[in-house]
Amino acid sequence: MNSFMKEFKEFIAKGDVVSMAIGIIIGGAFNKIVNSIVEQLITPLLGIICGGIDFKSLSFGIGEAQFGIGIVINDILTFLATAFVLFLILKAYNKMTPKKEEEKK
Repeated sequence: MNSFMKEFKEFIAKGDVVSMAIGIIIGGAFNKIVNSIVEQLITPLLGIICGGIDFKSLSFGIGEAQFGIGIVINDILTFLATAFVLFLILKAYNKMTPKKEEEKK
């Protein structure tokens, strides 16, 4: 049992595990920022551009089955808006960080 605990302690103390844990925590916080930008800025702008169309209620039925196609459309638009915001953030980040060739000089 003592050997197991020692091995577990070494595993937890490895830099990779600690770095991964920190990355996950920061990623969760960053996710909140991106979601806020999309929900509070991008989505309302898309609503203005699209004339206030709300796809959530768009659905169709076949027999007793109801298909909420509007929710799928909203989720796709949210995904595209999120990807766009991440693209802009990464583009700005890449401009601010020096290139590898510049670092060698």
